[in-house]
Amino acid sequence: MRSAVIVFPGSNREHDAARAITLAGGEAPHLVWHTETSLPDVDLVMVPGGFAHGDYLRAGAIAARSPVMRAVADHAARGGYVLGVCNGFQVLTEARLLPGALMRNARLTFVCRPVRLAVEQSGPFTGTYETGAEVTFPTAHHDGNYRADEETLKRLEGEGRVIFRYREDLNGSINDIAGITNERGNVLGLMPHPENAVEAIHTNRDGLPLFQSIVAACA
Repeated sequence: MRSAVIVFPGSNREHDAARAITLAGGEAPHLVWHTETSLPDVDLVMVPGGFAHGDYLRAGAIAARSPVMRAVADHAARGGYVLGVCNGFQVLTEARLLPGALMRNARLTFVCRPVRLAVEQSGPFTGTYETGAEVTFPTAHHDGNYRADEETLKRLEGEGRVIFRYREDLNGSINDIAGITNERGNVLGLMPHPENAVEAIHTNRDGLPLFQSIVAACA
C-alpha cells in the first residue's frame, strides 16, 4: 500500500502515523507539506493529529483551507482512502469531507487517557476486527464532542456510517460517536489515536488491525 501523510504547522503525530502504516505492511509514507497542490500516486492519505495552525479560529478550520486539501478531496472523490485522526478528523469536517462538527468537550476539559471503543461496522478500515469487538485507543483532545443535526445523525446511524463508538461518556459526543465515514465509505474520521496502539512499547496493539485492514483493502 502506498500512502501519504499530510503535515501542517502544528501537526505532531505524522511520524507516529507513518510508523503505524509501515508496521502494518505498507510502504514508507510520503510526508506531504500543506502548501503542496498535488499528491503522489497513493492509495491512502492520512491527516494526522496535532494542532494544525494552532487551532486558531476553530480546530482544523485553517488547515481545511490549505492548498493540499483540494488534492485530498480529489483523491477521495476518485475513491481513494482518507483517514483523519483527532485533529485530522476536525480538518475533514471543516473541509466538508465528513458531515457534522467537533465541538469543545462537554466538561471543557482536555481528555488524555486510554478510552474503550466498540467497533460498530465492518469495512475497509475495520475488516480485520470482529464487528462488536471492544478496543482501547489512547485519546488526547479538547474538541472531540461530535455534533450533527437530527437529519444527518439519522443518516449516519441508518446507513451504518458510525464505525467506532465510545463505550463510556467521554466528551459529550452525540450517541457516543467516536468515528464516522462518508457515504462512500472511503473516508474515515476518528478522534482517538489508533497509531499510538500498534507496538509493544504502547499500552496495547489494538490499533494495528485498523492499519492492517487498510493495507488489505488496498491489496
